Amino acid sequence: MPPSFDLEAMLEGAGAIQRGHFILSSGRHSDLYVEKFRILERPEVLSILCGQIADRFRSSEIDLVAGPTTGGIIIAFEVARQLGVPAVYVESVDGVKTIRRSAVIPPGARVLVVDDVLTTGLSVREAMEAVRRHGGAPTAAALLIDRSPEPVDFGVPMFAAHRVSAQSWDADELPEHLAGIPAVKPGTRA
Repeated sequence: MPPSFDLEAMLEGAGAIQRGHFILSSGRHSDLYVEKFRILERPEVLSILCGQIADRFRSSEIDLVAGPTTGGIIIAFEVARQLGVPAVYVESVDGVKTIRRSAVIPPGARVLVVDDVLTTGLSVREAMEAVRRHGGAPTAAALLIDRSPEPVDFGVPMFAAHRVSAQSWDADELPEHLAGIPAVKPGTRA
């Protein structure tokens, strides 16, 4: 990473970290939202973050990189490019995550599953399951941003290029400071 690169300042300045009352893709409520597209639209920043992921797993004998739609496919492409391996993309078909478009995962291929923002880990788990169903072996997980309130265990090594401290609550557990603010649902999970 360049010595003058301040990721936290870039995320704040670009609007990638927002404050207010948000309903996350998981359905939980938070006073902090990470807008991944403010990162994904800046190739020079995305390349640096993906480089951190690639560097972390360069000696792990990764055969493929997989990422779920939407942001995860951009990250999968860039991490795979930097590792010199192919990428596959995990998409939804009738609500089930799968590998589509005639993509092939060789039996037993060691797969690094990547995604954009970690809150509960659902997208990564779904992507790992899709990889398994198609013959691959998820061997690690990597994220651009980890905003999970507690460590998430995927049963494989996990790495995040950046971590933000954030809390989330169920709708019936909202703290007073959030209950009085109208909620916005900026996420993409359908």
